[in-house]
Amino acid sequence: MATWQCVKNCGACCNLDPADRPDIHEYLTPSELHEYMSMVGEGGWCINLDHSTRECKVYANRPRFCRVQPDVFEDMYGIEQEDLNDFAIDCCREQIEGVYGERSLEMLRFDKAVGI
Repeated sequence: MATWQCVKNCGACCNLDPADRPDIHEYLTPSELHEYMSMVGEGGWCINLDHSTRECKVYANRPRFCRVQPDVFEDMYGIEQEDLNDFAIDCCREQIEGVYGERSLEMLRFDKAVGI
């Protein structure tokens, strides 16, 4: 069975281009939306992403909407804990494909890490 995990040095989720998330206002509070928009930098990339390492510079203090946790996903998207694993895998694959491509090294690394 595939098991979701974050793959270091990927950073696909740090591509925050609001144009890719037309329904963002449906799952972020007004203050979270303001914070999200303030994090969007050049090319749609998060201003907290270290592009050389593809790691978050504020990981320990990242916003709630950057966390893959059962309580966050249930509150934001209505995803029950037992469905989180498959949902997170699908979200990551969709984001990685959109940012790097379906046959990218990042996708291959993610698929291997989660057991696909």
